[in-house]
Amino acid sequence: MKKQEIVSFPQLGNYYVPFTFLLKKLLKKEIKMAPPITKKTIELGTKYSPDFVCIPFKYNLGNFIESLENGATILVQAGGGCRYGYYAEVQEQILKDLGYHFKFYTLLNQRYFAPTYLYKTLKQIEPKLSFIKYAYFTLLALKMVQDMDKIDHFIRGNIGFEKKKGSFEKLQKEMLQKFSKVHTFLGLSLIYHKYKKKFKEIPIDKPNNCLKVGIIGELYSSMEPFSNYFLEKELAKMNIEVKRFTDLTYLLFQKVHAEKKYLKKISKYCKYTIGADGMDNVARCLLLKEHGYDGVIHIKPFGCTPEIGAMPIIAKICSDLNLPIIYFSFDSNTSEVGIKTRLEAFYDMLKMRKEEKNE
Repeated sequence: MKKQEIVSFPQLGNYYVPFTFLLKKLLKKEIKMAPPITKKTIELGTKYSPDFVCIPFKYNLGNFIESLENGATILVQAGGGCRYGYYAEVQEQILKDLGYHFKFYTLLNQRYFAPTYLYKTLKQIEPKLSFIKYAYFTLLALKMVQDMDKIDHFIRGNIGFEKKKGSFEKLQKEMLQKFSKVHTFLGLSLIYHKYKKKFKEIPIDKPNNCLKVGIIGELYSSMEPFSNYFLEKELAKMNIEVKRFTDLTYLLFQKVHAEKKYLKKISKYCKYTIGADGMDNVARCLLLKEHGYDGVIHIKPFGCTPEIGAMPIIAKICSDLNLPIIYFSFDSNTSEVGIKTRLEAFYDMLKMRKEEKNE
C-alpha cells in the first residue's frame, strides 16, 4: 500500500488558516503545517543556513526541517518579491544535502499573484485537480484572507484599550476556527459579519487622543509575530493604537496598483522604486504624518537590502516632518530584552511629546 503523502508549509502568522483550508480542499493528501515557531526553529534554521542570509530564510528553513522530521514528503513555499524569490532552490539543496527526501514547490513565480501559475503548480501535486474546483476554493480562500485582514486592522487599533485583557485574542481564535470549517461564500460572509459585530461589542476604554504608532518595514518581519518578538502585543500593553500596512490583502491585491501612486507621492524624495516594499515604506511615512500618527517603527531582518536602501530616505522624511522613528533589525542573535528596553524608551519619548503638545 502506497504511503500517504504529507504536504507541509512554513508558518506566517494566522495565515495558516486560509492556506490550510485551500490545500485541504484542493489536494487529496494529508496537510500538516509546520509546528509553531520556537527558539528551536530558529536555531535549526541558523545552523544550516549561510551566515549572512536574511532571517526569513532561516525561519523557513527551520520550519521545513521540523516538518520533514514530522513526516512531510511535499514542501511548499510562497516565494517573494526580493532576493527571497531565489531562495527556494538554495533551501531545497540544503535540505537534500542533509539527507531528506521530499518534493519542493514554489507557488508564486513573480512579484504578484498569478492564478494560472498557481494552478499549474498545484496540478503538479494533484494531477486530477479541475480548474473549476481550483478557481472556486482559491477565490473563497482569498476572500477569507481579506476578511481576516479587515478584522486584524480593527484589532490593532483597539486591542490596547480592552477592559478585559485577552478579549480580542480569545474572540479572534474562535473566529478563525469557524473560518476553517466554511464551505461556501455565504457561510464565510455570515461568520465574518457575525464576528465583526462581536468585536465591536467588546468593551474598550480608548481616549480620543491616544498615542498612535505606525509599523512599516519588510513583509515577513511585519506579518510573523515571532520574528518581531511580538512587537504589536508589546505596543498594546502600552495602550497604543497600531497601524500596520503590510498584510496579504495588500501584497496580493493592492500593491501592484499602489506603486505608481506612492512613487508620485514621494517624488521629492525618491525617483525610482527601491525593490520589495522599500518604496512603499517611504510613502507610508508621509501617510502616517498626514493622519496624525505620533511615531513610526521600522522593522526589518538584518541585511535586508531593499529596506537598507530605503532607510536613509525614510530618515530624511521623518526629519523633515518632525516625525519620531525607531529602527529594529532582527537576526538570530537579537536580544528580546534589548528590543523591549528600546521600545519602552521610544514610548516614554512619544508620551512626553504628546503631553507637551497638549499643554
